[in-house]
Amino acid sequence: MLSQLDSLKTEALAALDAAQDESALEAVRVNFLGKKGSVTALSQGMKDVPVEQKKEVGAKLNEVRTAITEGIDAKKLALQAAQDAKAVEGIDITLPGRPGAGTGALHPLTQIRDLAIRTLRRMGFALAEGPEIETEWHCFDALNTPADHPARNEKDTFYLPDGRLLRTHTSSVQIRTMEAAKTLPIRIIAPGSAYRRDEIDATHLSVFNQLEGLYVSQDVSLGDLKGTLEYFFREIFGAGTAVRFRPHFFPFTEPSFEIDVKLEAKGKDARWIEIAGCGMVDPAVFAEINKARGDNLFDPETTTGFAFGLGLDRLAMIMHGITDIRHLIENDVRFLQQFAA
Repeated sequence: MLSQLDSLKTEALAALDAAQDESALEAVRVNFLGKKGSVTALSQGMKDVPVEQKKEVGAKLNEVRTAITEGIDAKKLALQAAQDAKAVEGIDITLPGRPGAGTGALHPLTQIRDLAIRTLRRMGFALAEGPEIETEWHCFDALNTPADHPARNEKDTFYLPDGRLLRTHTSSVQIRTMEAAKTLPIRIIAPGSAYRRDEIDATHLSVFNQLEGLYVSQDVSLGDLKGTLEYFFREIFGAGTAVRFRPHFFPFTEPSFEIDVKLEAKGKDARWIEIAGCGMVDPAVFAEINKARGDNLFDPETTTGFAFGLGLDRLAMIMHGITDIRHLIENDVRFLQQFAA
């Protein structure tokens, strides 16, 4: 059997050398190592080998099987290398390379959202979220918004057949956070989409991005609100940014303010730009939350807080000098590449 194994090894290696493609290589493998192959047949004859020769014949059998297996692997690599060489045959490697698609970058809205969140997180605010399809109670009633308020009109708000609506602001997240709270204080920010039936033009879309904040505890003051937002906007626009608060009206805060920052556009004099709304949470909001909760955690006599909201789209437009809000949703690569720094 030893001579048979030597002959078989020589035959197999010659067949491997003659194989010109993968199908011929597979045929060699099957002929020698397959279930009905020559090596397999000889290994089945080991039972007839005299005991004193079994060790020597067994070692020879393993040697032949290993040599054929390694030969197949080497031939497979050689065939693949030949195919690769043929594929690039004739290519002039001295030609300049073609530029790729370029490096991607974050959308300007994502950039300003991340910056705003990072700044407020450093000030102790936690992220909160809520559904974009809301109830009237969460979106209006709990926020002290009267039934005849224009925002509740079907001309201004997207209502669904079941009476729910697409949230008109992320203030509803503030309500849900207070509903679920177990203790005070609460200090959260709620970035997300909001929806209104606005005519689409250079400054309006029917869907936009908001970021709202809420801080509720005991002894929260108007000074806390003012200091928080002045610091925030100076982190966003620069340490020297002037910030002012103008009295305003919102149903859910009292007193309420509009916030302006003084900014200078290229080639123009510095001017005041309205950028956000804010105020101290109206005690009526706390009373409504207590009624829904069935307790008095938000006692209007002892609990105070402030809330604020700003449009991230508007913030991005101001920061980058974008004159048409529609650019932010059109996915025009020529526009977006300006922010791929």
